[in-house]
Amino acid sequence: MKAVAWHGKRDVRVDTVPDPKIEEPTDAIVRVTSTGICGSDLHLYEVLGAFLDEGDILGHEPMGIVEEVGPEAGDLKPGDRVVVPFNISCGHCYMCTSGLQSQCETTQVTEHGKGGALFGYTKLYGQVPGGQAEYLRVPQAQYGPIKVPEGAPDERFVYLSDVVPTAWQAVEYAAIPPGGSVVVFGLGPIGQMSCRIARQRGAGQVIGVDLVPERLTLAARYGVTTFDLREHKDISGAVAELTSGRGADSVIDAVGMEAHGAPVGKLAHQMVNLLPQPLAAKVTETAGLDRLSVLYQAIRTVRRGGTISLSGVYGGMIDPLPMMDLFDKQIQLRMGQANVRHWLDDVLPLVSDEADPLGVQDLATHRLPLEDAPEAYRMFQQKRDGVIKVLLQPSA
Repeated sequence: MKAVAWHGKRDVRVDTVPDPKIEEPTDAIVRVTSTGICGSDLHLYEVLGAFLDEGDILGHEPMGIVEEVGPEAGDLKPGDRVVVPFNISCGHCYMCTSGLQSQCETTQVTEHGKGGALFGYTKLYGQVPGGQAEYLRVPQAQYGPIKVPEGAPDERFVYLSDVVPTAWQAVEYAAIPPGGSVVVFGLGPIGQMSCRIARQRGAGQVIGVDLVPERLTLAARYGVTTFDLREHKDISGAVAELTSGRGADSVIDAVGMEAHGAPVGKLAHQMVNLLPQPLAAKVTETAGLDRLSVLYQAIRTVRRGGTISLSGVYGGMIDPLPMMDLFDKQIQLRMGQANVRHWLDDVLPLVSDEADPLGVQDLATHRLPLEDAPEAYRMFQQKRDGVIKVLLQPSA
């Protein structure tokens, strides 16, 4: 089969690799019909190569048709149309039954002290072959895959794999009061969907911050007040003017460690990438430094007693957090990988609604064949050609 494989920093290729096979009784094989490129994939493309091996298959936002099932794959059967969540979770351990599927104890990567395994996301999370491929082996298929109806286009459902539940959890963790205000830093796919969900759930004022014109324009179409970072150097001051001088009730950081405008963190990332892979991995695990400019902005922008929700990925170990400011402002801070299955009852009706209240069919700006993945990664990383979300479509 064809699959998108990592070969080094900014080097992904479409390789021919063996088709996946059933390995465990709870496995299923899915023929992938659509698969997204996520902002988190850019961390692999740019930063986290120390935890990848050449040829690792990327991707964690797939959907498709079940081709084969193991004898313990529950009620899943060939021909079912499914979305595959990016977490690999069992559904029956303590963490799963507590609604923390991202911490699944059955698939936890204890060797690296990490939570549940993820598709296509480094040795730290199990080195499980990902979904940017023609076929995908799905472990824990008795629980993970989400059955969806035939007929509607893939764009209606594919974001159940990551984007919609991640944004829903970001808004949930932000604890926006009814009619309150929220600032969303970063208007990529997660930020766009966080804005829409916040409005759908009753936020009175949704403010989006970015520096890419196409992202700002798209958010504004959904009633979001937008600030262009290139024009507003003092975001916290601008937000204070809109919120009676207090600051926002809630802030969502949908950017994470790839933030622009953080030269020290950027240099640290570049220097680590020059090291031999084993040493680079050890440095990242023990002395990693993130680009924290957005998190600092969030702390300045949120009101006293407010809440910051982190959905952007951070990976540093010695990040200099302004603990005095966090304590003095009595800020609540929540974060973590999305627990996809936990939010399913909330989000499935919204994406199934033909009225499309979250605008899921308006999110993808580029739909490309799998063979175009290398150029799609370059385009996404460089934020050119108006790209906001890329869906790859395998030819299998």
